Amino acid sequence: MTIDPMTPPLIILGLDAGDPSFIQRWAEEGCLPTISNVMERGCWSRTTGPELISEHGTWVSLFSGISRSQHGYYFLRQLKPGSYDLHTVTGLDFSVPPFWSYLQGLKKKVAVVDVPDSRPMGGLHGVQISDWAVHYSTNTPSFEPPELLKNIRQIFGPQMKISESVRSHFNKDKQIYHLLLKRIEKKGALCRHLLLKNQFDMIFIVFAESHTAGHQFWKYRPELSERVIEKENDLTYAIRNIYRAIDRELGLLLDQFPEMTNVIILSSVGMKEQYPTGGLIDAFCRQLGYQCPAQSGASPFRPLHFLRRLLPETWRVAFSRYLPRETRERLLADQFHNSTQWQKTTAFAISSSFGSMIRINLRGREPLGIVEPGREYEAILTQLESDLNQLRDPDTGQHAVKEVVLTCKLFGGGPPIVLPDLFVEWKPCTYFIRRLIHPRAIIEQEEPDFFRSTDHSREGFFAASGPTIQNQGEIGQVSVLDLAPTFLYLMDQPVPDNLTGRIMKEIIHSSGKGLDDFIQ
Repeated sequence: MTIDPMTPPLIILGLDAGDPSFIQRWAEEGCLPTISNVMERGCWSRTTGPELISEHGTWVSLFSGISRSQHGYYFLRQLKPGSYDLHTVTGLDFSVPPFWSYLQGLKKKVAVVDVPDSRPMGGLHGVQISDWAVHYSTNTPSFEPPELLKNIRQIFGPQMKISESVRSHFNKDKQIYHLLLKRIEKKGALCRHLLLKNQFDMIFIVFAESHTAGHQFWKYRPELSERVIEKENDLTYAIRNIYRAIDRELGLLLDQFPEMTNVIILSSVGMKEQYPTGGLIDAFCRQLGYQCPAQSGASPFRPLHFLRRLLPETWRVAFSRYLPRETRERLLADQFHNSTQWQKTTAFAISSSFGSMIRINLRGREPLGIVEPGREYEAILTQLESDLNQLRDPDTGQHAVKEVVLTCKLFGGGPPIVLPDLFVEWKPCTYFIRRLIHPRAIIEQEEPDFFRSTDHSREGFFAASGPTIQNQGEIGQVSVLDLAPTFLYLMDQPVPDNLTGRIMKEIIHSSGKGLDDFIQ
């Protein structure tokens, strides 16, 4: 492959939800030689900051360089602005251009494969694939050029969809494990096939199996052996083996390129042990008087809602599992809308599973808002923060909330238009909490339909090496918003002024060009 020495190609390889602690430890132990080599030859760090307040939207901020305070994507289930209606969304519902969109109309050739929350676009040379082998998607795979699908199916067979099975047994987990390993190998072969005979200026490929494996096999980790299992089994090192398989494919990909290549390894977020808390935040808002329940008989009669109230919890959970996702979401949205007296509500929870979100019923923003902007709004936020910090786990006597994050302080400005007014990060816990104690109330929750023992941490991973990258080893924390402008700079492209982040000057070799020449 012939490479322009003035502008080396840029290869970005991602692990969706690749835990930075896992990556760092296993790289040091020699289990991830490809990633370790990039770390040793260049620099590495963890990505942190406001953009990681929620897993959803992190990829959008990462590849666009635009803050979630602007794009507004914070969860798979969001409140429609100007209403009390919940609707399901993905990153594709937000018009946020990825950094490679600025290459449209240029001679730069790109390969973009399965970058989460992105779709192929016209006006680019090269190949683009989305939603082919991802962690979870309700979207149909798409390709650019469109005829690429036929070629892929002929050579590599049909798409392999592998979903989490949150209440699976051991044999089912083993089946998922072997499917993930097989898909990693097939995806690596697919990417090598796409890249073999072409010269690309930018390549961005994401492997999603690290995400599925983190959730699916967390319970088998050797760190949990004393608590969960008595001896090693076929899945004790399943997560590590998935990471190793991805690392192996990354190495085979990089073998196709000369040393004069800038290489980036990154992940979106990490993993942590966490059980569902959605019922707790809803009960908190209602029990402490922020969210006023609807009057009896005020909600319209719906047979499914009536049936759910009659069934025991275990029956209801089992019953819900067999309902289509669209039906479950519709039931939840109906319940959310009709179970509250909005004219008497000062704050309410947005339905979620793990990290919690609260919205103030603000006058002028919500349809029936009663909280005045300014001092009253700030007073409600202060009271919410105080009440949340008083919640205790009766089993341990410890505080249940790790951090309350006010959106206006996190991102600046006044009350957000789209985002919640505050985010709640609960302390990681090794069991499902059914009850919390507050000085004025007992906060209780039942086991939800969606039940697993993991969620995502607020850290990702970043490593870089190549002719343009300084060999610095471990560096300070990196903002995901700084990645997109840095990628554009590494491709010798101007950085649009609408990007929130900055070029990471500290990791780049001085080239004689002023950085200001690349900023519009």
